Amino acid sequence: MTDFTYDVDADGVATITWDAQGKSMNVLTREAFALFDTYIDQALADDIVKGIVITSGKKDFAGGMDLNVLASIRDEAGENATQSLFDFTMNGHKIMRKLERAGMDPKSNKGGKPVACALTGTCAGIGTEIALACHYRVINDDHKAKIGLPEILLGIFPGGGGTTRYTRMVGAIAAAPVLLEGKMLSPAKAKSSQLVDAISDDPLAAAHAWVLQATDDDIVKPWDKKGYKLPGGAPYHPAGFMNFVGASAMVAGQTQNAFPAAKALLSAIYEGALVDFDTALRIEARWFTHILMNPSSSAMIRSLFLNKQALEKGAVRPTEVADQKVKKVGVLGAGMMGTGIALVSAQAGIEVVLIDRDQTAADKGKIYIGDYADKGIKRGKTTPEQKISMLARVTATTDLNMLKDCDLVIEAVFEDLAIKAEMTKQVEEIIGSDCIFASNTSTLPITELAKASKRPEDFIGIHFFSPVEKMMLVEIIKGTKTGDRATAKALDYVRQIRKTPIVVNDARFFYANRCILPYINEGLRMVTEGVPPIFIDNAARQLGFPVGPIQLIDEISIELGAKIARATKTAMGATYPESPADDLIFWMETQGRLGRKSNAGFFDYDAKGKRIAYWKGLSEKYPQVDTNPNLIEVQERLMFSQSLEAVRALEEGVLMDIREGDVGAILGWGFAPWSGGPLSWLDIIGSPYAAERCDQLAKAYGPRFACPALLQEMAKSGQSFYTRFTSQTKVA
Repeated sequence: MTDFTYDVDADGVATITWDAQGKSMNVLTREAFALFDTYIDQALADDIVKGIVITSGKKDFAGGMDLNVLASIRDEAGENATQSLFDFTMNGHKIMRKLERAGMDPKSNKGGKPVACALTGTCAGIGTEIALACHYRVINDDHKAKIGLPEILLGIFPGGGGTTRYTRMVGAIAAAPVLLEGKMLSPAKAKSSQLVDAISDDPLAAAHAWVLQATDDDIVKPWDKKGYKLPGGAPYHPAGFMNFVGASAMVAGQTQNAFPAAKALLSAIYEGALVDFDTALRIEARWFTHILMNPSSSAMIRSLFLNKQALEKGAVRPTEVADQKVKKVGVLGAGMMGTGIALVSAQAGIEVVLIDRDQTAADKGKIYIGDYADKGIKRGKTTPEQKISMLARVTATTDLNMLKDCDLVIEAVFEDLAIKAEMTKQVEEIIGSDCIFASNTSTLPITELAKASKRPEDFIGIHFFSPVEKMMLVEIIKGTKTGDRATAKALDYVRQIRKTPIVVNDARFFYANRCILPYINEGLRMVTEGVPPIFIDNAARQLGFPVGPIQLIDEISIELGAKIARATKTAMGATYPESPADDLIFWMETQGRLGRKSNAGFFDYDAKGKRIAYWKGLSEKYPQVDTNPNLIEVQERLMFSQSLEAVRALEEGVLMDIREGDVGAILGWGFAPWSGGPLSWLDIIGSPYAAERCDQLAKAYGPRFACPALLQEMAKSGQSFYTRFTSQTKVA
């Protein structure tokens, strides 16, 4: 059994079909790449073969390179890892270049065999790079079909020739968004971006036909022709120079220079544009190897690909529980959260009962779902028929009896213990004994909420993040009596709606909010110390956070922050640590500055709700220091405040799997993605340094930075989280 097969038809067209055995998606392994190379040689050497078509035996063309390959090469090579990775990359360039030149004479560019690529479904990463090396690319005419180069999202960049080829096809400015944003493009957008040449209902037939009529000139790439000039101008050309200045500014603006791969990508493009094509490939390989040896890329690949994929496949699911696929879900509350939950459920093909105490509110939720579908139709992401089908699955009502046949009920009503308890009791009188009841609470303890249930073993927390339709993370919270079937049900449901789950044990603020709050509070503390809010937010953005802590609390709601602080203080009593951050929040509340929702918070807003500038009244209350503090000091306070809380959650058993701690942090609140998550970040800086820095920060700023016992223990032996805990994790 092989991942590629080879066949020559009566027309003399050799078809190389990619069909990775035992996998739902084609991913390229070392063995498969070697076989692919062999088939290219076979086709080019066979006089009967007039041309080559590369296609897939699956509904999708390719998901990219098997990233375990890169890790295994690095691990096997030991001290020679850099050279081994470079050699592997250059061997890939050699194979691609052979495919691209297709046996043509090096001087005359004659005698080559045309190579076409028939693309179906998803084509990403190395799959797209193989396609770019071909002479003709045709993709199926399907709104679900996507093609792109998303490597940047995993902390690397297209290193199989994609960076150099695509830049030479369209120029640096046109290539930069595709390479730097990593977006997967629809067939129409891919054609306009030159990632593909044609769109067809039958790409295999179209590719076959093109091969039979292609001429020598059709198969010579522009950079292999005399007089080739880079579109937009080379760096030494006045116009090209300005393009590269613009591209550099684009990188800095979009990434705040926090992501090593983005800077390396631009360097590969710039330096490659100064030399011939083959030398440019070598430069690309050097920068690609440089990034692969950066701990950031290893951490991002591990968290955003390997760990994320494992969690989505059920790595932490109770294995002894039978399939718990959801057929009908009841959603209590048609507000923003409830409507979002209903939307993603209906999208996944699940029948939905959307309930609100007011029919107008329930109908409004269903209308929102329809409006969302309309936007998807305009963007080509869905069809009118799919909209009709999705809306048909949603019943908007005030009648609780409609929940009778549901096998999962999710309440998303007002965050009040008494209201939720009453709703739980009413619903349990109606639903069947097999139905699981879940709460979407973001702050209330699941164990406490479950006291209102007759079946606490079937009660669980399913915490969505706002907006539900956009945020990929779902936090599943187990109460002290939550059973395995409820956990399995929640995990299977999250898998159905194609989001990423983490499972945590019940504790105040669970995991995500527990770590977000210290981030916000540390920023607020610095404001009270006289640090300019803009300095704090920019320091966070330069770490890769999507928004700084000051802007974040404005977006979330200062009023909500004050409410949480009061509730926590009441619950903890004398053990509650007094904080200047609370004083600031309470003062902002008295000023009527409740955040974006009131058009007044730490920012001033215009009439349309657009941020104008930081509120000047803040500096009057807390005079700003004459000299800004050290940037690294500010950034480490922000990073350690969250990371130490993640360690404490692990110590206390709230967090049960380190993979969930890292994946949850990145997907839940955007924790510096380049780091791989808080625990990965501590591994990058090393436990000895982390423990030492904790002591220094605790001495300077207080006991909240005290080094957790677990981290102290690890520091003594130089352990990392991923060496200490990986053996305890379960592979999906």
